[in-house]
Amino acid sequence: MLVFAASDKGGTGRSVTSANLAYHRALGGADVCFLDFDFGSPTAATVFDLPDVLPEAQGTGLHSYLRGETGEPLRVDVWSRTEHVDLRHRPGGSGRLVLVPGDRSGGEFVTDEEQVHRCVDLVLGLKREFDVIVVDLSAGRSYAVDLVLAATSPRGGLDRLKHRWLVFHRWTRQHVTATAELAFGPRGIVQAGVARGHDPDVLRDAIRFVRAAVPDLESPLWSQVEPAPYAWMRQCDSALERLASACNIGRSRVLGSIPLEPVLQWQERLITDEDVYDRGIANEATWKALGDLAQRLTDDSLWGEL
Repeated sequence: MLVFAASDKGGTGRSVTSANLAYHRALGGADVCFLDFDFGSPTAATVFDLPDVLPEAQGTGLHSYLRGETGEPLRVDVWSRTEHVDLRHRPGGSGRLVLVPGDRSGGEFVTDEEQVHRCVDLVLGLKREFDVIVVDLSAGRSYAVDLVLAATSPRGGLDRLKHRWLVFHRWTRQHVTATAELAFGPRGIVQAGVARGHDPDVLRDAIRFVRAAVPDLESPLWSQVEPAPYAWMRQCDSALERLASACNIGRSRVLGSIPLEPVLQWQERLITDEDVYDRGIANEATWKALGDLAQRLTDDSLWGEL
C-alpha cells in the first residue's frame, strides 16, 4: 500500500505523526519504507534520530535521484542506524523500517515527465520489498503533491497500486479551513488529480484526515482549569466540529485524532512504549491513538466504516 502524508501548511505534525505511524506498522510486523518527499524541508532523518544521515544524503538523496544525478537513492535501515536509545535493537516480531531521505540541502523544484517516470520506477521497485510505503509530502499544494498525483494517474503508471491520502491539520479554525481547501478546493488535491486523469470520486474516497495536537478536554490537564476558560474551550471545540462538518472534513472523514503531546511538540520524534510505561513522559492516550491510526490505515473494513 502507498500512503501519502499531506498537510495544509507546515507545523501540523505531519512528518512526526506519519513517522510514528510507520514505526507502529513496523512494530506490528509489516515491512515499511518511509520516503521523504518534503522537498522544502527534508528532515525525516531527524525524526528517526539519524543525525549522521543528513550529511550522508547530500547528493545521494531523493532530490538527486529524481533529478537523475544518482542511479539509486540512499536507503537507511532505521533499526540498525538510529541513535534512539529504545530502537537500537530491532524488537522481536517487527518488520523492516527503512528511510529513503531527501538531500540535506534540498528545496522545492519543478517536476517534469522524466521525474514522474523516476518516481514510478522507484515505487514499483519498493513495492516488491515493502508492505507499506509512506510518502511524506511538502506542505500545501506543492510540486511534490503534483508529482505523486501525476505518478498515480492512469497515465503515470501507479494507478493500479492501492494508495491512500492522509491530510494532517491542527485543530484550529485556520487549519480546518485551509485543509478543506487543500483537499477539495478549486486548486486542491482532487481537482488537480482530475486534471491529470484521476476519477474524482475514487480520489475523494482515498482521502482521510488526521487531527493533530488536539487538546483532550476530559484529561486532568484540561478538566481542572477554572470554569470560565474550560467553558470557553468547550465552546471552541464545538464550533470547530461544526466548521469541520460544514467543510466536509468532519468526524465521518477523520481517520485519527492525536492528542496534544509534549514529546511530539518539544522533540518531534518517535514515541516508544518505554516513554509511556517506563519513563512516564508520554501519554498513554497518544500511544494508543498512534497505534489505532496505523491499524485503520491499512484495514479496509475500518476505512470503509468512516
